[in-house]
Amino acid sequence: MPDVTGWRHERMPTVPDVAYFTLAPDWACEVISPSTGVIDRGRKMRLYAREGVGHLWIVDPILRTLEVYAEPFDAVPVGMRRGWREP
Repeated sequence: MPDVTGWRHERMPTVPDVAYFTLAPDWACEVISPSTGVIDRGRKMRLYAREGVGHLWIVDPILRTLEVYAEPFDAVPVGMRRGWREP
C-alpha cells in the first residue's frame, strides 16, 4: 500500500465509499525511511509496475530528495522547500 495515491478524474470521477479500492492508482508516492527504503525501491516498485501504476514518486525526507519515475503533473509546479523540516 503506497503512502499517497492519486487517480485521474477520467478513471475515478467520484471517490467510492468503500474500505479499499481495487482500481490501481495512476500515481503513487512512497515516503521512505531507513527501515522501508529497500522494500519501497524493490518489491513495491515491481508491484506498482505490474499493476499498471504509471507514475511513482519516492520521497526521502532524510536526504531531502524526490525521485520522479514519471511526471503526472507537468502543468503544476511542485515546490519541495516547504516539505522539509529544518534540522
